[in-house]
Amino acid sequence: MEFDIIDLRDFTTDTRRTVDDYPYGGGCGMVIKPEPVKRALDFAAGKVLSSGGSAPFSIYLTPQGSLLKQKSVEQLSLKEHILLFCGHYEDIDYRARKLFDLELSIGDYVLSGGEPAAAVIADALIRKIPGSLSNPESSEEDSFSGGETLFDCPHYTRPPEWENKKVPEVLLNGDHKKITAYRRARAIINTMKTRPDLLKTEELSDSDFKILKQYFLNYNESED
Repeated sequence: MEFDIIDLRDFTTDTRRTVDDYPYGGGCGMVIKPEPVKRALDFAAGKVLSSGGSAPFSIYLTPQGSLLKQKSVEQLSLKEHILLFCGHYEDIDYRARKLFDLELSIGDYVLSGGEPAAAVIADALIRKIPGSLSNPESSEEDSFSGGETLFDCPHYTRPPEWENKKVPEVLLNGDHKKITAYRRARAIINTMKTRPDLLKTEELSDSDFKILKQYFLNYNESED
């Protein structure tokens, strides 16, 4: 993955390189002007097209955008070129927002600028590049992977007992079928406890309910 940084001020026409102005109708904050936005997008597209690539998929990073999810990351990872526009000030001129292919948010909060959001998205995308992880299966087993909205299950390593807390016995017995069922149950339980809202979009199967029943019948250890 390669990164190219574009300075919006390079696409202004005045000596002060002004990218913002006061909002019509009054109010606090400044608004990014539409002209430099359009010029910057045209420049980026032209640069990629002249090298034989496809036009970049343009994303405006804003708290008002659709929420970034793992499914979004997987879809974006299929794009050849991506342009991330880091919002600043109050907003950009609404007419310029229509120039973007997608508006995206990384959460229901406000940052001073879009750069941290761009870094989050870039990091999520890097994990999808073949060879970026020592074990390719790692990203496939992450929380929210495979189109699901479940958290990952708890993970343990040596020593088998630490400060009077033991690793669940099922993970030590080598029975991979039981281990798989146990991890599935714990993933569902973790999601129920921390983000029950996610289960509104996750359809648990009959097999899942059987796995949960067996979990509560067979495992008594305290893991939390």
